[in-house]
Amino acid sequence: QVQLVESGGGLVQAGGSLRLSCAASGFTFSMYAMGWFRQAPGKEREFVAVISRSGGSTSYQDSVKGRFTISRDNAKNTVDLQMNNLKPEDTAVYYCAAALLGLGLPTGAGSYRFWGQGTQVTVSS
Repeated sequence: QVQLVESGGGLVQAGGSLRLSCAASGFTFSMYAMGWFRQAPGKEREFVAVISRSGGSTSYQDSVKGRFTISRDNAKNTVDLQMNNLKPEDTAVYYCAAALLGLGLPTGAGSYRFWGQGTQVTVSS
């Protein structure tokens, strides 16, 4: 069955870095754009970053541009999110997701078909 398993979350001080990884199985990974979303307590799930099927194109939420980098390895079926210069407002549960087949760089949660269970990222001030 389809599985997306996130790892790499944790507690970090402001200004620090974390690298999230998502391992995919049960579907043809290279055929799907992959995204990262996050949800803070009491807030809606929001788009963070997306990478195209080939990895050649990416898109980011404005608040993370220049700090976060999304990448993928189609040979290993993984998608990563490198997060640098973390801020307390980055605190959230982070989810990886596979987009609906055929979409390029979707940013809306409704455009994603498969979701992981999430990993907690906490940034202390």
